[in-house]
Amino acid sequence: MEGRRRSRCGDLRLSLRGDVMTEKLLPPIHPGEILYEDLMKPLGLSQNKLAEELGVDPGRINQIVTGRRGITADTALRLARHFGTTPEFWMNLQSRYDLEVAKDKRAAEIEEKVRIRSKSYCTVTACNP
Repeated sequence: MEGRRRSRCGDLRLSLRGDVMTEKLLPPIHPGEILYEDLMKPLGLSQNKLAEELGVDPGRINQIVTGRRGITADTALRLARHFGTTPEFWMNLQSRYDLEVAKDKRAAEIEEKVRIRSKSYCTVTACNP
């Protein structure tokens, strides 16, 4: 993880905003990187110590901080309790990461294969209650 620190505010990513694509400079940030860089590292928490405090196997924490495992609902509940955040915070980080990865891998293919039914449908009905 050393040397990977970056400002989340300044990241430019490939985003689909209607028909506009913005420039992509950095890959998506995995929730494990945020866990490690923003919480574990400043608090001096080792993977083993955090695992012990959360009541989970150390392998789970290792896989999360190395980006090989996502945040599950169970892990989100434990992290939220431990760090005084909300489970939704952790699940939203994971959901956003998963969506960005999917966009990077599949957006062009999906845009090519899936036709737009109506650009105005969501602006007037179900998408805006």
